[in-house]
Amino acid sequence: MKINPKLPQCLMLAGLTFAAANIQADDKFRVCADPMNPPYSTKQLTGYENKIAALFAKQLNQEVEYTWLPERIGFIRNTLKAENEDGKGFKCDVVMGVPAGYDLTETTQPYFHSTYVLLIAKGRGWDDISESSQLASLPLQRQEGLKIAMFDRGPGTEWLQKSGLLEQGVPYQSMTGDSEHNVAMQIDKDLRDGVIDMAILWGPMAAYVLSQNPPASFIAIPMQSTPDIKFDFSIAMGVRQGDDERKRQLNTLIEQNLPEIHSIIGSYGIPLLPIPKQNPAKDDDD
Repeated sequence: MKINPKLPQCLMLAGLTFAAANIQADDKFRVCADPMNPPYSTKQLTGYENKIAALFAKQLNQEVEYTWLPERIGFIRNTLKAENEDGKGFKCDVVMGVPAGYDLTETTQPYFHSTYVLLIAKGRGWDDISESSQLASLPLQRQEGLKIAMFDRGPGTEWLQKSGLLEQGVPYQSMTGDSEHNVAMQIDKDLRDGVIDMAILWGPMAAYVLSQNPPASFIAIPMQSTPDIKFDFSIAMGVRQGDDERKRQLNTLIEQNLPEIHSIIGSYGIPLLPIPKQNPAKDDDD
């Protein structure tokens, strides 16, 4: 559905509501989400994805309805692509945050772009670090004292390897399988307890850790992409392949609400970068 930018806002919203009626007869905005995944989504609706879903549903005159499932391997298969038990329709229709170009879903246009961040706990002998490259050039004796979170996949681990710091990594799983703590929550706890002194985290996760601690508890250094390692990515919304009408609807909502979307995301302290025109990313699930 093409929207004439000269039309009054009320007419544009009326058009979106009409389109929504064609997509979902019972006026539900059906979201697939993790119930305990701050800062993205929570069952208490405190995540930024919850707030963006509420914004869209309000404009469509719909009610948000969640299908909750921990975001682990198989999440897309068991939510977005899973039919209801009665065989009528699917459990949910929208995943609020997936990498742009994600191959398991059709993706909307990106609605924000962020980067990984190196978080360094202050007061543990690393307060002189202001650039990530300094870690690789530290004297060997000092390097041996590093305790850096290392994930089973991700650019941070690749960077540690290329920087000769892999032995200083403390291993973590990207998907913990823990129903009470997501990765960001576990990293926050371990940083406080001294299990690790630093971590390279995706922007929203880094923002969550910062929000749970007193101001100035960490040095926060945005990671810069290089030809060898990419740290910045665009995030879109995911729908089922072939659900073109819903994709068009969401794209229109994103275009109309981008400043407010960025205001919501920015209120969580998440680093925002300009959205490139084309920045596809892939990820794995099954």
